[in-house]
Order: sequence, then C-alpha cells, then structure tokens
Amino acid sequence: MKNARQVKTIVDAKAIVEERHLSHVKVGLFDIDGVMRGKYMAKDKFFSALEKGFAFCDVVLGWDIKDQLLDKTQYTGWHTGYPDAPVRILPASCREVYGEEGMLLFIAEFDEQAAMVCPRQTLSRVIKQAGDMGFNVFGALEYEFFLFNETPESVRQKNYRDLNTLTPDWFGYSMIRNSVHAELYHDILAMGEQMDFSIESLHTETGPGVIEAAITVDALSAAADKAALFKTFIKVLAQRRQLIATFMAKWSRDFPGQSGHIHLSLQHQDGTSAFFDPEQEHNMSQIQRHFLAGQQRLMPEFLAMIAPTVNSYTRMIPGFWAPTQATWGVENRTTALRVIKGSQKCQRIEYRLGAADANPYLALSAALASGLYGIMEQLEPYPQVKGNAYEQPQPDALNLPCSLWDAAKNLRQSAAAKLFFGEAFVEHFATTREWEEREYRKHVSDWEMIRYFEII
Repeated sequence: MKNARQVKTIVDAKAIVEERHLSHVKVGLFDIDGVMRGKYMAKDKFFSALEKGFAFCDVVLGWDIKDQLLDKTQYTGWHTGYPDAPVRILPASCREVYGEEGMLLFIAEFDEQAAMVCPRQTLSRVIKQAGDMGFNVFGALEYEFFLFNETPESVRQKNYRDLNTLTPDWFGYSMIRNSVHAELYHDILAMGEQMDFSIESLHTETGPGVIEAAITVDALSAAADKAALFKTFIKVLAQRRQLIATFMAKWSRDFPGQSGHIHLSLQHQDGTSAFFDPEQEHNMSQIQRHFLAGQQRLMPEFLAMIAPTVNSYTRMIPGFWAPTQATWGVENRTTALRVIKGSQKCQRIEYRLGAADANPYLALSAALASGLYGIMEQLEPYPQVKGNAYEQPQPDALNLPCSLWDAAKNLRQSAAAKLFFGEAFVEHFATTREWEEREYRKHVSDWEMIRYFEII
C-alpha cells in the first residue's frame, strides 16, 4: 500500500484514497494566527476538489483566535458578507493522521484574491523572491511547550489558575523526567515520524512540565508545514492523553517564556552554502553578513509577525532568554540573532527572538524577507555583541516595540514589508493585530483589581 508521503500528484492522491477504501479524508488550512481549520470531506467531494479546488468561507481570515469577527478589515468583514473564497488542495502534503488508523490529512491554501492575505501563500511569495535572487532556503523551528495534568474543561473550571504541570520544579535536560514519562516521549517521536515532522531532539527544558522539540531541517516551505502541523498535533496528542499543551509565549510570571527559535540558511542553486566562507571571520560569507544585517535592521518593523499576541511582549524581558533589542552575536544566546559557526552543511543564523505563539508561516516570512532585504541593499550589521546583551547599551535603531500596538504600527508603515508581503497582506495583518490589542484593553486584570480596588 502506498505510503502517504509518496503522494505527489492528484492521481497519487486519488489512488491512495481508493487503496485504503476511505469514505472521507481530512482537509485543513491555517488561518491568520496559524490555527488549523478544516473538516472531514467525503471522497467524491475530495476528488472533485483535487481537480477544481473548492470553496471555504473566508471568515477564517476575518476572525480572531476566539472566532470573534474582526472590524476595520478591508479584505473581508461585514461589508463583504463573508463569501466563500477559492481553496486548492496540495496533494504532496498528504499525511497519515497519528492515532486515526488509515486516515489521511491534506493541507490546503487559499487561492486567487484570498492568496494575498493567506499566511502560507505569503511565505511562498517570499521563497519565490529568494529563488529569483538565486537562493534555495532551508530552515527548521524548535519549540518549547508546557504540558499540564489538565483538560480543556478543567482549566476553565479553575479559571486558568493553580494549574497542575506535568512535572514539578526546574529540571532541564532531565534523564529522569524523560524516562519516567518515556511512553509520552515515544508517542511524540512516533507521531513526528508518521506525520513527517521528524524530531531531531526532544528534551525537558528548565521549568515545570516544559519540553523542547527541535524539528528536522528541510526546504523552507516544507519546514513551515512541519512546524504548523507539529503545533496542532502536539495539542491533539496531549488532550487524547488527558493532558493539555500550551504554546503561549509566557503563561506564568514565575517561569521563562516559550520560544519558537528559527534556524535559517541559504544555498546557491548548485547546492553550496551561501553563508559559509572559511576565509572570513566566523566562516561568515559576505552574503551571510548582509542577510544578518537585514534581519537586524528590519526586526523592529517586522516584529508583529514574530511576536503576534499581546502575551508575546511579556516574554521579552531581560534575564529570561528572550532578547529585548535587535542584537547579534556568535554563539551568544543573549542576543536576538545568533550566528552559528559551522561548515558547508550547518553554517546558519538562529532567529532567537521567535516565540512559540507565532504563526510559523508568518514568522518564517519575516525572518527570510528581512535577510533578503539586507542582501538586496548590501547592508552591514551593527557591531557584534560579546557577553551579556542585556547589560550593554545599543543604538536606538535596534530598540524593539514594547507592545503589539506599536509593532502593528511599525509593520503598517514599513515600505520593506509592503515590498515583500504586499500591501494587501500588510494592511490586513496589521489590522488584525490592532484588533487583538483593542480586545485586550477591554479586559480588567487581576493585577489591576489587587492594586486599585480598595486603595485608589
């Protein structure tokens, strides 16, 4: 029987469905926040959709993470009546669904006008620009996520307070923890193999119940799919085990935030590294220096795509492993950009500012586009930071926005963002982030109640 990852064409997709005698398959796409939305689709409908595409309500591009309808968006909204938008299925995305024996999953993406604000299509446009410049792009993401001995029902009953983490205390790289919970770790690894987001390393991070997974490197479009599927199905696996996983940037003031670090490298069309030059300091080619400089210069403008929630900004504080300025260093984990000195195979840049809550398609778009801009403009980076970046003053140009509102404003005004992502996407995404901030401002926090209720 055909392996799901051998499916490449429409003919292949139909054949494997027939071979497995499936009456339905799963089809899903990723919304503006990186949440997978989809459905079971009957075989005949699926076969027709493979050939001609199908229609999906564009509300998934016009609501927030809690299904609340956005206002002030131009692409879709009450003023458009939320029509269907064309969607195409990607046959080569075919995967088996872990835990659903024989079931197949296909990724879809918005087409035609909707493609202008579709996250996956946005990344595809930036990858094409890299190709036009003579580069193949490779990347990988690594995620930290907390696991709790809770369910979706119990966290609500507790009002998200006093949650019971999977394991207690701080215990990074613990052989005890990953042995006691070996069955869970084995399930995660097996799911990664079956669903083709293979995990290169898996270990406890420092903090109660936190795990870090590094996904294996791949061509950038495939790397984005793998990251988005990983986040989705880790949640599924956890809940099927009566656990719950969170990828919030920071769920507690007492523990470090959760990263979604991005590793990127460029290759020339002949397969040689565009970043590696053994004749240069740190093996950094001139292309890598320009790429690094672009990432550094545009980080303040593109931050909304890297840190897309109100919660993202609670992670970016000194001393908790999340950068606060657009700094860079060689093998320096206190900086926003870490140059990893290596060989033809592994010379790369780690975009350490990335958080676990980012939409992987948009985070990768921002990290890549900013680097390409540096190559186009032949920019040079600011001086390297050595030692603790939190304690060293930097130029004002490297300061990052302190709130989602300011980050959205920067993105909206960015000429580089419009160049790479298109004006339609920039307007739409900036508007969604402003909505997120305005929704937050309606909320009265526990801190405010404790501080002001009796005394003020």
